[in-house]
Amino acid sequence: QVQLVESGGGLVQAGGSLRLSCAASEIIFKSYTMGWYRQAPGNQRELAAHITVDGNTAYADSVKGRFTISRDHTENTVYLQMDSLKPEDTAVYYCAAWRIGGETNFGQGTQVTVSS
Repeated sequence: QVQLVESGGGLVQAGGSLRLSCAASEIIFKSYTMGWYRQAPGNQRELAAHITVDGNTAYADSVKGRFTISRDHTENTVYLQMDSLKPEDTAVYYCAAWRIGGETNFGQGTQVTVSS
């Protein structure tokens, strides 16, 4: 069973920054692509950013240039650094882990609220 433990959400003013963390077991961390989905009220869940085992990254157009995803191999943790936050970034953010051909596993989610 894949367990993902998220932390770091909260309330921030527009233009501010937050960093989300997602801890996983070593086996998962070393073999799964990991990413961050987000879901705003009334919207579908969307993939904001992901990072492969090899460290290749990809971002949704809506966050490119403002968000940075990274992996810490000593802590088995994935981070999402979010800068220049906008009210439209308000959503529940879910850590996710998957392998090609397999199902996507999600964490419990953490709320990010950006006030204008």
